Amino acid sequence: MFLYRIVSLLVHLIDLYTTLIVAGAILSWIPMQPGTLFYDIRNAIGTLTEPFVGIFRRAIPSIGGSGFGVDFSPVVAIVVLQLLERFVLGILY
Repeated sequence: MFLYRIVSLLVHLIDLYTTLIVAGAILSWIPMQPGTLFYDIRNAIGTLTEPFVGIFRRAIPSIGGSGFGVDFSPVVAIVVLQLLERFVLGILY
């Protein structure tokens, strides 16, 4: 029973972190002025997700160029999180 709760908590945390990565990726496409609420939210999400997504951002170059490239590192980070979630669920079942 205790293992089930630990695994359930880990799965929920992975899902929450995945949602934050998606939100950060969407908000990065929206131009914002400093000092607004959404700007602060985007910065908070970036502060939480950048340590993990940054690992993949350094390894995978953006496609495109001159500042308008498409960054696939959030997609790769989400795939890795989903694989981790499947591994954690495999421990339970």
